[in-house]
Amino acid sequence: MKISVGLYGTNAHQIALALIQGFNKHYTLFRQTCREAKTRFEQGDWLGVHKAVKERIRFYDDRVDECVERLRNDFDAGTIDQPTWQQIKLLYIGLLLNHKQPELAETFFNSVTTKILHRNYFHNDFIFVRPTVSTENIEADHDPTYRSYYAKDDGVRGAMLAIVRDFDWQRPFADLERDVDHVYQAIHRFLNGIPRREVNFQIQVLASAFYRNKAAYIIGKAVNGAAEYPFAIPVMHDEDGKLYLDTVLLDAWRIGLLFSLSRAYFMVDMEVPSGYVQFLRSILPAKPRSELYIMLGLGKQGKTMFFRDFIYHLHHSEDKFIMAPGIRGLVMLVFTLPSYPYVFKIIRDVFGASKNMDRATVKKKFMLVKQVDRVGRMADTLEFSNVLFPLDRFDPEILDELEKLAPSCYEIDGEQLIIKHLYIERRMEPLNIHLERMERSNNIEGLEHAIKEYGSAIRELAQANIFPGDMLWKNFGITRFGRVVFYDYDEIEYMTDCNFRRIPPAPDFETEMSGEVWYAVARNDVFPEEFATFLLASPVVRKIFYKHHADLLSPKFWQEAQQKIRAGHVEDFFPYPQELRFGNSKPDAA
Repeated sequence: MKISVGLYGTNAHQIALALIQGFNKHYTLFRQTCREAKTRFEQGDWLGVHKAVKERIRFYDDRVDECVERLRNDFDAGTIDQPTWQQIKLLYIGLLLNHKQPELAETFFNSVTTKILHRNYFHNDFIFVRPTVSTENIEADHDPTYRSYYAKDDGVRGAMLAIVRDFDWQRPFADLERDVDHVYQAIHRFLNGIPRREVNFQIQVLASAFYRNKAAYIIGKAVNGAAEYPFAIPVMHDEDGKLYLDTVLLDAWRIGLLFSLSRAYFMVDMEVPSGYVQFLRSILPAKPRSELYIMLGLGKQGKTMFFRDFIYHLHHSEDKFIMAPGIRGLVMLVFTLPSYPYVFKIIRDVFGASKNMDRATVKKKFMLVKQVDRVGRMADTLEFSNVLFPLDRFDPEILDELEKLAPSCYEIDGEQLIIKHLYIERRMEPLNIHLERMERSNNIEGLEHAIKEYGSAIRELAQANIFPGDMLWKNFGITRFGRVVFYDYDEIEYMTDCNFRRIPPAPDFETEMSGEVWYAVARNDVFPEEFATFLLASPVVRKIFYKHHADLLSPKFWQEAQQKIRAGHVEDFFPYPQELRFGNSKPDAA
């Protein structure tokens, strides 16, 4: 039986309770799968790791849809009047006063109510446009956000041993004393000696390890006087199944790369996620909070914070949105705001003639990218619906392109341009533009670095079961750290769904010279020999590519990569240089 909705009454309280119950169920399930990451790591269940990451992506939307259905069935949510919605929000705020994840619960409230309310009500009276409940200094009921260690009788080495042992991994270390000595020596080299310990010396370590792919990361900082020294220590399995410390990262920028959006999200068991973000910000002050939430697996919260930051930026800037530089895509319409380091992508209504796909397929490809290990080689995207932009900030060229190529994807409402569906990702210099710039300036060293990186990106994606499909230079970008990253996803496939073939010999000379294809080609057939035709027109580029990556032009590399994937092999991908590794694992463990 449906409950009739009255003004400000019991029903408003019941609806607020239903909303918080929906969120609490979501976060309980979220924490459970993150807590189980420790067991998966201990058991070396690498296929289970990837399965859990993929399944966790769906958790949030499933719980939101579940809560919307409950509100519609039990409270006839579509008929709730405005004063009652305002009262529901106020009652909901009251339920958050002692909550451990209030910022996430506010975002959950928004996700549910915006599926019910018309967008005219997307303002602070009905949803949380700005956060209401402070996340400062929330204390966990059980495990603290971080643990503190002091150098007592056993000194710094003793503290480091205690740090590792307190994670209580149910798998033995090959030689923990040796590994801790390596860590100590690396710190000594990095700091050019160990500083004298001040009276306040302590080592603070986040209580949960950060699990991703085949590694667990210990993340913390040492406090000594007024100085703070961040560190991250990856823990891995050797070929005998024993644990070892692979290295210690001491540069803040290197630790920041662990949290790059081009990598898979971490699994971290957090009672108070804002505490983890606050700690991470203390060692990575340049990293936006939105990106940290995303990398902790809290994508919706990251998107909420990203968009709040973006709106703030719009209010404090005057430049106009323009078409993104580079070759125009056949599937996506891409624009950017010069003062903001992101690009905005819309799926066109009209695809290029060579693109045999539809909108649903493109969206499916973008979702696939979120579910796999991006191994530092695929840009993550933030997906938004019904986004309001100030119309007067758009260059006329964008409006013309929208009208011509994507008329169903937007509408104009007064002074607002409403984009019905778009993706947002970090802006990078397109690789084709970068290579042209390197050639023009005769920068052979820069050219070689970029081409070597490009081939390495393709190689690592293949090992992670991803075939880019369209491998043209324009579909890759180069980051400010000189790393090549793939960002055009409309033709990606799983490696295991492709058929890599050698081009069969022509039956005669005339057929070979005719330019016509003389062999049958199925939908997922790939001929690596053809890559050189459309990639290596420049003699300089060709020479460099053959020097480093000639094997990518033969089916053999691709077929062998497929065989390893089908055999259940999961590759190690290190988000730091090989030369930083201690070398404690057996030679082929990497």
